Amino acid sequence: MDESIRRVNRSKEDARTSYNRLSRWYDAVAGSSEKKYRDWGLKKLSAQSGERILEIGFGTGHCLVSLAQAVGPSGGVIGLDISDGMLAIARDRLAGMGLSERVDLHLGDASRLEFIETETLDGVFMSFTLELFDNPEIPRVLKECLRVLKPGGRLAVVSMTRKNPPGLAVRLYEWFHDHMPNYADCRPIFARQAIEQSGFEIADSDVSSMWGLPVGIVLGRKA
Repeated sequence: MDESIRRVNRSKEDARTSYNRLSRWYDAVAGSSEKKYRDWGLKKLSAQSGERILEIGFGTGHCLVSLAQAVGPSGGVIGLDISDGMLAIARDRLAGMGLSERVDLHLGDASRLEFIETETLDGVFMSFTLELFDNPEIPRVLKECLRVLKPGGRLAVVSMTRKNPPGLAVRLYEWFHDHMPNYADCRPIFARQAIEQSGFEIADSDVSSMWGLPVGIVLGRKA
């Protein structure tokens, strides 16, 4: 991976502790600002009735609800997150919508998806999650996504992205990431390139902006 991409220096246990603490406030802090981009990614994925979809890093569960509604009673959704605090909130949200039976929630790390059999999923969705993994982990996560998808299966990723040269907003954000990693734990990555290098065909790709930071919305397809 490009050496200009910042490393993630905190441990998985520190990340879990941080997101457990943040879970009850997450929607107030970031929910509204991220919604536009989450919905954009969901539209690209275009989950259909009867499909099986995995969401990695489901947070407070808003996209799980959308996916469960899209796949209908004949489909299914798997959710994976590192934070048990987020899982508890997502579980309550799904129960309140009457969708619990369509969604199987797991606590764990996306670089190891042993609980999912090879070529059994129609789609994988990640929103503001891939950039939380350290540089060596990103290819492993994407290879696992490739493994569990059926031929023709889709991967939709919404991610802070980087351009060369980086703009002022990215340089400021990276400074905060370097000096205050517990508050700016993610960082911009070259999402489209990473997805393509992991063996996906790029079916669609857009770049937008959030607070001056580029956001990539990428749809990859397993050949």
